[in-house]
Formats: sequence, C-alpha cells, structure tokens
Amino acid sequence: MLTYLHIAQIIIAIALIVAVLFQAREADLGGVFGGGSAVQRTRRGVEKVLYNSTIALAAAFLLISLIIVMIS
Repeated sequence: MLTYLHIAQIIIAIALIVAVLFQAREADLGGVFGGGSAVQRTRRGVEKVLYNSTIALAAAFLLISLIIVMIS
C-alpha cells in the first residue's frame, strides 16, 4: 500500500508543478518589477479552474504526505 501512496504522491507532485507553471505563464512580467496594473480583477473561466485545481492538488499532496508519514 505504501508503494501506491508514493506513486500517487509523485503523480500529484508533477500535476502540481504543471499547474503552477501554467499560472506563472498567465502572469504579467510587469508585476515582478512593480509595473503591474493596480486594478483588481476576478478569475474567470480557465484561470479559475486552474487556480482551484492548484489548491486541490496542494491539499491532496499534503494529505498523502501526512498519511505516508503516519504509516511509516
């Protein structure tokens, strides 16, 4: 069972990396240097799905990590 949890953790980690990298591509480089727009906007469409899936993947990664530590 521990092997399956490790495999699931690796898959979730890769998916989490991909989700974060996709979010970074959508970000404006001007915001890195302080030149970003000051207008607050809401997330819509694919951006909202990507944001929510990143949170879900991070929570799943944390949960599986804790389970692996408890079992070991």
